[in-house]
Amino acid sequence: MELISSQRCFNGEQRRYRLQSAQLKGNSTVGVFLPPSALKENAASVPALIWLSGLTCSDENFVQKAGAQRRAAELGLALITPDTSPRGEDVPADPSGQWDFGDGAGFYVDADQEPWSEHYRMHSYVLEELPSRLCAELPLDRQRLGLSGHSMGGHGALVLGLRHPDCFQSISAVAPICHPSQCPWGQKAFGYFFGTSPEAQARWRHWDAVALLEDGYHRKDQLLVDLGSADPFLQEQLRPEDLRSAAANHHQPLALLIHEGYDHSYFFVASVIDRHLDHHGRALGLLGKGNK
Repeated sequence: MELISSQRCFNGEQRRYRLQSAQLKGNSTVGVFLPPSALKENAASVPALIWLSGLTCSDENFVQKAGAQRRAAELGLALITPDTSPRGEDVPADPSGQWDFGDGAGFYVDADQEPWSEHYRMHSYVLEELPSRLCAELPLDRQRLGLSGHSMGGHGALVLGLRHPDCFQSISAVAPICHPSQCPWGQKAFGYFFGTSPEAQARWRHWDAVALLEDGYHRKDQLLVDLGSADPFLQEQLRPEDLRSAAANHHQPLALLIHEGYDHSYFFVASVIDRHLDHHGRALGLLGKGNK
């Protein structure tokens, strides 16, 4: 890993690394916030929260806009912020040149259709390669990882968390795309990544949180999900009530809150981020179960 930058932040360090990814077939950048406890001499490994950002974002949006470092430093929680898609001149993008697919819009899946299948393996990158690389180089505890994200990244967090409950000890999402196989953003992306035949659309279910719950995937712990009532994408793209119904029908603990007046922006993310950090802090042993 190549260290690109490092800034002091709440007595911790906000770093940015570049690494060569085998899964993405190219270079990728990732942000890492190390809390003060991780910088001490002979520091014990600290738990970490992986944050997955949304459409059009990079590894820097959450770092610069969410205001998460202050509470993470207090908790002793590291923050890992990968990029949202593979990038490079040889990485194919949206054939129509739109913003909702391709560059900045990897949807955290492993594509199986060419030409997307060579580079678009964000699911395996987040699940296997990124934690292994970072935990080998930095004082991060591979056995204590939480996962969260916003919008497309919230979709990624829910899918990864449901499919791999033993790999992530806690899951949350802010304004997630809950039912991508039934919304325009997801249908467009899945059509490219997996195809549109009936057989291909059956595979879409492996990448859809609502479908996963319907198909028997389950976590014992509670999923935390926050959305805003003034989010312009709430009903057509995010479909939170589909997630609420699927969780209730299939006995998945879920705390889904819709906050009056908030939209889809990082102003909303910043407003609820401490609630999410504390949720992960409790699950990862940094806060008592009764602490708020």
